[in-house]
Amino acid sequence: MFKITARTVLELGAELISSDIIAFYELIKNGFDAGTKNGVEVRFDIVLPRHLYLRQRDALIKSIADKGRSANALDLHKGSIVEAILPDSDAKLRNGFAKEIDDASSLTALRDALDVAQAKYNRISVSDTGSGMSIADLEQNFLVIGTPSRKREVEKAIAAGAAKSPYLGEKGIGRLSAMRLGEYLQVRTARADDVQMNRLDINWRDFAQIDAMLDEVPVKPVSKGDKVTPSWSGTTIIVRDLLENWTATRVADMCEYDFARLTDPFAPPETRPRIAIFWNGQRQNIPVMPRRLLDAAHARVVGAYKVEKGKPLLSCTVDIFDLGFEHPPESETVVLPLEDLEGAIVGKDGDIEDSALTEVGPFSFEAYWFNRRRLSRVDTTGENMALRDLQEQWSGILLFRDRYRVFPYGEDEDDWLELDRRALRRSGYTLNKTQFIGRVEISRAGNPDLVDQTNREGLRVTPAQQVLLRAIRYAIQDRLGGFMQDVERQYKAQKIDLTEAKTRVAGLEDRARASIKRLRRVARDEDREAVDELEQTLLELSDFAAKARERIAEVEQESRRMVDMAGVGLMVEVVAHELARSSENALKALDKLRTADLPDQVRAHINTLRAEMRSVSKRVRVLDPLSVSGRQRSEAFALDALIREQLEGHEAQFERHGVTVKLDLPKRPLMIRAVKGMIVQILENLISNSLYWIEMRSTREPSLKPEIRITLEGGPPTLTYEDNGRGIALTNADKIFRPFWSLKERKVRRGLGLFIAKEAAERHKGSLVLSDHVDPMTGRLHRFVLELPGDSET
Repeated sequence: MFKITARTVLELGAELISSDIIAFYELIKNGFDAGTKNGVEVRFDIVLPRHLYLRQRDALIKSIADKGRSANALDLHKGSIVEAILPDSDAKLRNGFAKEIDDASSLTALRDALDVAQAKYNRISVSDTGSGMSIADLEQNFLVIGTPSRKREVEKAIAAGAAKSPYLGEKGIGRLSAMRLGEYLQVRTARADDVQMNRLDINWRDFAQIDAMLDEVPVKPVSKGDKVTPSWSGTTIIVRDLLENWTATRVADMCEYDFARLTDPFAPPETRPRIAIFWNGQRQNIPVMPRRLLDAAHARVVGAYKVEKGKPLLSCTVDIFDLGFEHPPESETVVLPLEDLEGAIVGKDGDIEDSALTEVGPFSFEAYWFNRRRLSRVDTTGENMALRDLQEQWSGILLFRDRYRVFPYGEDEDDWLELDRRALRRSGYTLNKTQFIGRVEISRAGNPDLVDQTNREGLRVTPAQQVLLRAIRYAIQDRLGGFMQDVERQYKAQKIDLTEAKTRVAGLEDRARASIKRLRRVARDEDREAVDELEQTLLELSDFAAKARERIAEVEQESRRMVDMAGVGLMVEVVAHELARSSENALKALDKLRTADLPDQVRAHINTLRAEMRSVSKRVRVLDPLSVSGRQRSEAFALDALIREQLEGHEAQFERHGVTVKLDLPKRPLMIRAVKGMIVQILENLISNSLYWIEMRSTREPSLKPEIRITLEGGPPTLTYEDNGRGIALTNADKIFRPFWSLKERKVRRGLGLFIAKEAAERHKGSLVLSDHVDPMTGRLHRFVLELPGDSET
């Protein structure tokens, strides 16, 4: 049987309560769990701040060491101490402190008196008017660390399907919070039917005895003192012998930041739980986040994760208001059902199970993005400066459970959504955590698998916790960030119609030259110099326009090359993956050859090796038409033959995934003139996506018979491509060709394949579209249609 030493309690408190604000949070939370009628009050009654106390004590020790050489040293020190006492402190406490000092008869006695007064008359109290505690409650609950009473009630409520947990706390360790603040604890409490107050005194120093066992430290509650009124109930926790330096400035700073965020600042002020902070009797201001701050955001994403009838659904709406250039407000809503969440959140080879998608429970979130550079611009009213300061004050995306803060999410040093880490690696808009104001809302009843770590420093790492993180990261990093880039591409970098521009410029030049000719005919001799100057200006403008046209053409050509290079890069990545896999399989086959005894086995392994190497050879050959030079050459070739060739290169993959390919190709070669590398790119992206989503579905539906169907028809050349993988939700049909849109898992999420494939089709004056044909089995879209003109030469 284990025996526990007394000092274990001290170690436990130090480990579980890691900061002052968490200590206050635990004590405040207990007040609300007790059903307080008018909130919780925290009072700092500080007669002499710790830094002033230490200064006076050091001076005293020096005088004692000097053996009080000054005749009036005692009086001088007494006067200095009394003068350092804060004049705004409670009169009763201030007088008691001063009397302790005045009664000292020597420097040594004064030092001891200062120590006693400092421990006795400086205090922090946390009060509520809840149900209070009886003597039995103190003995059987408060003094039982890890008491199970509340945990039983919470679990019972959750099991019964309650919408709300009956308590905020349930671990039974919150009482150790007082240990973080000071060495001495006094509990004054009473229930409505108690005749007297019930009191419990604990000196934590008693637990520091090295050899003392826990049951050897006497702690006994007593009934003592009159109640405020006969029917009064409530609890006051008083902490003395304080360990920290408490000043008016520090308390004000905690109100400004910590206490302001302790409960949900997004909630209307009148609905927030009342927490009142006092410094030496003066109520301190806890700021409220103004709504106008959120209204000034430049973009936002608002979303909800629901679990209905056992199926999860993530929906988020992105709004773009002002990205710093001219554009109308833009908005889009994205809905991800189970099939898409399995791809985006769990993944193909995920480290969490699909069940976590439902176990996580419902939650909601909202995040407001601010362009801090724009807020830094000072206007004539100073409004931008004020907004910038407010944004800095409230920045961070916080996590709340039942309207109360979950630490440390949203702290300056906490990057729980990996915004800063991702910002360092991305181009375009860098979404770092200081640009956001936001919240995530969970509940104890709705999210039973999202539980705090014992030390209150974040949620325990569980599959449900991973789903929460990944869903919010996807909404902010991919959907908000991606939509911002879409708006920028649409409005900031609009394509210029060179044909129209050339026509207009040429027309203006002709009109200007004709006007100059007429001017020469009617101009007087003294005006001819002005006409010559005008003509010279026209020539300079014409030359400038010509150079501008050349540069625009160069930029468009560079843009095309960038798309080409991106396509090649993606293909190289796919091929490299296949090369690695094939090489690994080849090496395994060779290793088996070493121990093979029978010739038949040797031949079998050699055949395997040959098949793998053949696959490698075919996949490497794919890269030749994909080279930039190769992609620019238009040539005549048989499209049906190219399709067969590309499929042969994937035979090993098809076999590995059990995919059956059904081809319906014309009996005669279907000749087209096109850039072969671009057509290869289209086919490769369609096949690559199919294999990914087929595997996603088949691993979850073992009875599925994976299948790819390709039909090719002429007049005009039209390729219909279909698979029975996960398919695409109807609500996302208009988004899949956007650059950087992807529902694949994070490690393979690129979002460029279909965008590049569509660009390649349009380069040939053709089209690649997602058919609106809905699969009756899945209710989703599975069919792509590539149409090329009869003459596909670019």
